[in-house]
Amino acid sequence: MHDTEYVVTLNISAVAYQRMYSGDARQVLAQDMQGRRIRFPAASLRPFVTRDGVSGVFVLRVDARNKLIEIRRKPG
Repeated sequence: MHDTEYVVTLNISAVAYQRMYSGDARQVLAQDMQGRRIRFPAASLRPFVTRDGVSGVFVLRVDARNKLIEIRRKPG
């Protein structure tokens, strides 16, 4: 079994993130650089939230069962 990484670009406003986190939609649906649709918990983005929301390129690592292991901002 091996881990898989997905690279996604996110641009979520502070208002939209608050709606996701407060329960209107607790999942983020994003498209990775290869066109695959990725769904993951909005709470996993908490360390990256600024007053403007969440913005940048992120690497999501999941295990063989597609469980999120790690999310990190891609440098550069």
